[in-house]
Amino acid sequence: MAFQDADWPLSIDDLTVGLTKAGVEPGMTMLVHSSLKSFGRWIIGGPAAVVLALEQTLGETGTLVMPAHSGDLSDPAMWSNPPVPEAWWPAIRERMPAYEPDLTPTRSMGAVAECFRKRSGALRSGHPQVSFAAKGPGAAAITDNHSLADCLGERSPLARLYDCGAWVLLVGVGYDRNTSLHLAEYRAAYPGKRQIVCGAPIVTATGRQWATFDDVDFCTDDFLAVGEAFERESGAVRSVKIGEATIRLMPQRELIDFAVRWMEQNRR
Repeated sequence: MAFQDADWPLSIDDLTVGLTKAGVEPGMTMLVHSSLKSFGRWIIGGPAAVVLALEQTLGETGTLVMPAHSGDLSDPAMWSNPPVPEAWWPAIRERMPAYEPDLTPTRSMGAVAECFRKRSGALRSGHPQVSFAAKGPGAAAITDNHSLADCLGERSPLARLYDCGAWVLLVGVGYDRNTSLHLAEYRAAYPGKRQIVCGAPIVTATGRQWATFDDVDFCTDDFLAVGEAFERESGAVRSVKIGEATIRLMPQRELIDFAVRWMEQNRR
């Protein structure tokens, strides 16, 4: 049986064949956003098999990166899904456990990303809300010195990925999950851009504290439109199917440069 057979489970070998067809090559630095359910098929080994297939396709010289975001370590005043009573806010800010890279779980990143952030040898950046996990020769350079303020800007793993000519792989997810587009939000000049004050519990030299920091007020409402325009106009996106999942591979630098221009022309 082959992975094209709809009633047959997918193996690591099937996944590596599909990834290679998408253009993934040994030695790449690659940021992966994924949905395990999108494959629509039973995967032998589950999320661990997907991680292993990605590692095998990139080889020992490649660097694998995934988002390890933990958005629940944030100011309860900004929670809306679901909100909590305002009377609880002071207690949450005082008692919420501080971010610890080896302990804090991901939130809404998917089973593959949560599996990878616990991978032996993986490094995780130090931001309490939008950390990234990485494994491979470039992992330390990508995850080190992740700034608390402007968390997805010039002192973030996204900018380091841009610097090294990384690739973005979307596995069964759309451009609304393409975190790299946030870097374009920092770089683009558009009238509606504004700053907000964020909060999170962190560990300092003197112990746990509630930290506040400035950041861009992100907006993902147009990310699908940006991505569709990039695919249509650049011709730089390679796409294949593995099971029911659409796999898209694209150069991150070209994507971000395009998105900056698009946002400056279209955002208000």
